[in-house]
Amino acid sequence: MARQNRCGGRPTTITSLATYVPPRLLTNADLEQMVETNNEWILQRTGIRERHIVDPGVGTSDLGKEAAVQAIAGAGLTPDDIGIIIVGTVTPDMMFPSTACLIQHKIGARGAWGFDLSAACSAFTYALSTASQFVATGAHDHALVVGADVMSSIIDYKDRATCVIFGDGAGAVVVSAAAGDGDGSIIDFEHEIDGSGGPALYMPAGGSLRPPSHDTVDQRMHYVKQDGQTVFKFAVRKTEEIARRILDRNCLKPSDLSLFVSHQANRRIILAAAEKLGLAEHQVIINIERFGNTTAATIPLALNDAVRDGRLKKGDLVLLASVGAGFTVGAVLLRWGF
Repeated sequence: MARQNRCGGRPTTITSLATYVPPRLLTNADLEQMVETNNEWILQRTGIRERHIVDPGVGTSDLGKEAAVQAIAGAGLTPDDIGIIIVGTVTPDMMFPSTACLIQHKIGARGAWGFDLSAACSAFTYALSTASQFVATGAHDHALVVGADVMSSIIDYKDRATCVIFGDGAGAVVVSAAAGDGDGSIIDFEHEIDGSGGPALYMPAGGSLRPPSHDTVDQRMHYVKQDGQTVFKFAVRKTEEIARRILDRNCLKPSDLSLFVSHQANRRIILAAAEKLGLAEHQVIINIERFGNTTAATIPLALNDAVRDGRLKKGDLVLLASVGAGFTVGAVLLRWGF
């Protein structure tokens, strides 16, 4: 018998999913004109061919609003039906108010409260499990989860080690009380953090430790800094570890999964983790070649592709897994709800 999982209370499920990416494309050929790199190098190192980036004046709340409106409509709800909004992002429009407040206003969810959740590339799994708990307890019938980032706003396009990786995008899901038919439910979640990994992936300035100044701008401290090798090794190891932990707790094996949806950070990371888990090719989805690493949006973007392509159907057993700056690590086990 499985040990008690962490999803107590009434069963919850994802009732709808929507995504949005800005129309502007930034291809590898474009990057060749901006920094010393080439298409072959980018593909070999990351698996990315192109990524979407916003035009000036477009913020994270704008992307999140587009995905949110579609997700709410897809669930057959109105904005007034939403009780709570949780937004995962590391690129808020501003320090305050929160992106959740901005999205709440833009979509007209007059009765909702909410907050932002900062867990970098693990933000969607963290926000999903958090929202599920609010619904499971009966505090709310419907929760809106948004994962959105405008990574182009914090990327140094003179640093070829990072500028080739990231893109902009948003995804949103509605989490509601499950009907109880067993075909679709959020089963379990597992999260951890390891703050010793902070120096491996971070943005040095802009917070209270190093407020914006002429000096921080001149030193290019408002951009993402990454120790790629350290991040790669940690991501592969922890993705496998957390996947096995949550599966073991529920008396499942990797072969039982219909689909494994890993954070789309790097094609080689996903393939290495999948190989360690012994997953077959048909169990793994990779779409990083079209979107790059959109941080909090990668998992909903991958799920959306899987639904669109017929690879994900109601009742399928799905494992979401993520590793992000912090380090943060997350996993959510679920049966697909629609």
